[in-house]
Amino acid sequence: MSSYNPDVPERPPRAPRAEPREVVELKQIKASQPELASAVDMQLALVDMQRRVQGRVPLPWIQVDPEWLRAQQTAGRPLVRFRDIPLEWTDFRLTFRQTADILQRFEALERADYNKIVALGREGNALEPLVTNWYDATSRVDAANDTKVRTPAEAPAALDQVLLLALRPFLARCAEALTERVDLGSWKHGHCPFCGWEPEFAVITPSADRRLICGRCLAQWMFAPLACPFCANDDRALITSFATRDGRYRVYACDVCRRYLKAYDARNAARPVMVSVDTIATLPLDAAAIQRGYVG
Repeated sequence: MSSYNPDVPERPPRAPRAEPREVVELKQIKASQPELASAVDMQLALVDMQRRVQGRVPLPWIQVDPEWLRAQQTAGRPLVRFRDIPLEWTDFRLTFRQTADILQRFEALERADYNKIVALGREGNALEPLVTNWYDATSRVDAANDTKVRTPAEAPAALDQVLLLALRPFLARCAEALTERVDLGSWKHGHCPFCGWEPEFAVITPSADRRLICGRCLAQWMFAPLACPFCANDDRALITSFATRDGRYRVYACDVCRRYLKAYDARNAARPVMVSVDTIATLPLDAAAIQRGYVG
């Protein structure tokens, strides 16, 4: 005998969960600039994977002694030591593999390099010392710029990018834990105060300050508006700046070291900076800067 009661209304279907703002913005870029579709799709895959991983990473408690903190900042040394990162190796191995999978799927990683990188993740405990050494080599004041110094000699150069993206969800949690507790007012350096990496992007705040954004842990810190974070050149005559027609994005290019940095101008913007969105939206600016002889 059926227990169906026609007088009891059926439960309405659950409304679909709203997409995160950055996903909506990325899809808008894909619709308005079809030539960026592949870059958008890869970014969407990376954002989804990193968000799921970061949601599982516990917020670390990093004990910061005030005197040690002052000494680190004075010397320009970053605050997050490798032992502070809440790494669970099984989870990191999966993230490492998934990162390589995404880059290879969108042809940002050659098949031969992909095979070598994935093999590193399968070789017993080979990944642990590799990641430890890589982080230590790239989080010093004299951080090695040569990828062959910070990764094994036989490793493909693309390993650097895979490690950076795979470690990001774990390092971002460290930056979250420290941002509210640490005063960065005395930090005047061009590299990240938390992990030591260089800036990937910048934002011009509504008060016209410039904040640099780390390319590894996504932390933000204040920096002189017209100085080069890569070589410390602060001669305004040797800083070339150009912007998009709508003024939303700007490039600061150094005529001393030939490096450039893109920025989001939030002074009249409807939303805050979103690195995962804005780095893709500004790919045409990369082409313009490179055409002028600058390097990212």
